[in-house]
Amino acid sequence: MLMGFLIRPAQVQDLEHILKIYNAEILNGTATWNDQEKSLEDFLNWFKSLTEQQFPLFVAEHSETKHIAGYADYSSFRQISGFKHTVEHSVFIHPDFIGQGLGKALMLKLIEHAQHNRIHVMVAAIDHENQASIVLHEKLGFKQTGYMSEVGQKFGKWRDLVLMQLNLNI
Repeated sequence: MLMGFLIRPAQVQDLEHILKIYNAEILNGTATWNDQEKSLEDFLNWFKSLTEQQFPLFVAEHSETKHIAGYADYSSFRQISGFKHTVEHSVFIHPDFIGQGLGKALMLKLIEHAQHNRIHVMVAAIDHENQASIVLHEKLGFKQTGYMSEVGQKFGKWRDLVLMQLNLNI
């Protein structure tokens, strides 16, 4: 356990807090290239889909305040059966809690879950300007396997995507 935080499976009542973190990133950041805020109904459907497919959704809960400081999940890399042992993950941290090791703690929990569930490869798709995320992934053993120029847009600007992967040797 990270000092002061509990990493645990998300529950339905956490979705409202997770939604706030994600929608703030939509409005202010480039960790997601979505440009339309999501609704609680969207997140309820997402949570149901993850649960049905036995994919994880973890939260980092502040031990004292019980605030959700971040979350992480993984799901299908592509909806083709040949990719069933490859997943793509996401990690989002509330701006008030960045730099406290939560991203790493959540990533380690995802990696552990993936290994336990016989996932062969984890894929990260990271905005090229997010150097903190790229460095964290490198420290966890991810290798850059692709760089895609101008494949998306956010805030009226073309964005480049860095693809990284971790082979779990399963």
